[in-house]
Amino acid sequence: MLEVKKINVFRGRLQTLWDVSIEVKKGEMVTIIGANGAGKTTLLSTIAGLLQPSSGTILFQGREINGLPPHHILGLGTSYVPEDRKLFPRMKVRENINLGAYSSRARARKREALELVYQLFPVLKERENQLAMTLSGGEQRMLAVARGLMSNPDLLILDEPSLGLAPKLIMEIFEAVEKLRNRGISILLAEQNIYSALKFADRGYVMETGKVTLKGKSSELLENKHVKKAFLGL
Repeated sequence: MLEVKKINVFRGRLQTLWDVSIEVKKGEMVTIIGANGAGKTTLLSTIAGLLQPSSGTILFQGREINGLPPHHILGLGTSYVPEDRKLFPRMKVRENINLGAYSSRARARKREALELVYQLFPVLKERENQLAMTLSGGEQRMLAVARGLMSNPDLLILDEPSLGLAPKLIMEIFEAVEKLRNRGISILLAEQNIYSALKFADRGYVMETGKVTLKGKSSELLENKHVKKAFLGL
């Protein structure tokens, strides 16, 4: 589904990623874990086309996508939900959701996608005529994910979906993401909530200072001594 091969990324003159390689197989949930500033958002932004690698290759379903503009990458079957949500606060919930279905790929299956969104997040159907700014933080996070799903993606890319949420809402978000994985949608998510991410994901990569330092099955990473000490406080 997705192959990232030895990419190096600079922000201005500052290098932020060094020879990063990851992969996501069809139907997998893969997590990128690490502390704030480890390079997780930079990696996801580069995959989505918002940043360009100085070297290395990114393949999506066998096609090289580095160098393509973000809307072309979206049209191929990806969807990126950024950490800061990027909602339109003075538009209604339903209007925000519908904005995710602007591509021809998405418009063809808009009704089906909307049914899925409301099935996953029934609170959004209840609030569909409210302004997005009136939603709670957890509901706004759900809205951002819902809008991302309207593009009918094969690969859903989530940046810190649990950031700032109460434990109950974190569980609801991860359970919704797990349902998407079970429907065959591949998931790539970056998380500081290490335990929850590894509990639900199939595999994980540990990022530290712009490099992948560990990788493996989630169950293995949960038992890794370095992960326990550095990220779980055990």
